[in-house]
Amino acid sequence: MPNIIVLVKQVPDTNAKIVVSGDRVDLSSVKMVMSPYDEFAVETAMKHKEAAGGEVTALTVGGAGADKILKDAKAIGVDHIVRVEASQEMDSNALQTVLAQAVTELGGEVVYCGKSAADTGAGSTGPGLAERLGWTSVSNVIGATFDGGFSVVTPSGGDHAKMSLSLPAVISCDKGDFKVRKPNVKGIMQAKRAAVDVRSIEVPASSITVVNQSLPPAKPAGKTYEGGAAAAEVANLLRDEANVL
Repeated sequence: MPNIIVLVKQVPDTNAKIVVSGDRVDLSSVKMVMSPYDEFAVETAMKHKEAAGGEVTALTVGGAGADKILKDAKAIGVDHIVRVEASQEMDSNALQTVLAQAVTELGGEVVYCGKSAADTGAGSTGPGLAERLGWTSVSNVIGATFDGGFSVVTPSGGDHAKMSLSLPAVISCDKGDFKVRKPNVKGIMQAKRAAVDVRSIEVPASSITVVNQSLPPAKPAGKTYEGGAAAAEVANLLRDEANVL
């Protein structure tokens, strides 16, 4: 029965309006949620548990505010919720080092995570963690089966590829063929009472720091043309400005 760990990250709501104040993104009034791809990771981890037994631990790195997404995962049905206390910003190398130590301390045998986080879109956590642990790594997983072995499905050349894996492994999940389950009332009540296991791990110094942040320039107003007489001008604009002809 595998010891299953699923990584979850707190990110700004993907529908929120991003505001830059000074040289930093102002998140003071932005709703924070679980990164969407992590929801598919949680669902796949739960499917794994239902098929093979074992327990699922949701793991995150951050301050006390991140407890909410852990309790969201608990409401869905994970067995344990763990947060590594960290208030400072860290680059991918530092984060993956911390996660590798946490996974080792927790005795994980398989790790699920989203293919990328909604705030950074880097997509490096799964492969980087696997490299540090010396484990198998598969990314962009859209399906998994657990009967008679462990197999995952990934996009490949316009089709799908099915691969058999042996544990330990790190699986990075894309939006797949599993419908993400919703918490029921019982799960929500249990999550409210659940205690978060807060751990302390020394965070290595980051080699990359954000100097400043800025929004991209506003797009110019669109142009409207009517009638056949404008066809030649539209064609020229599509060729010379839009570069689509």
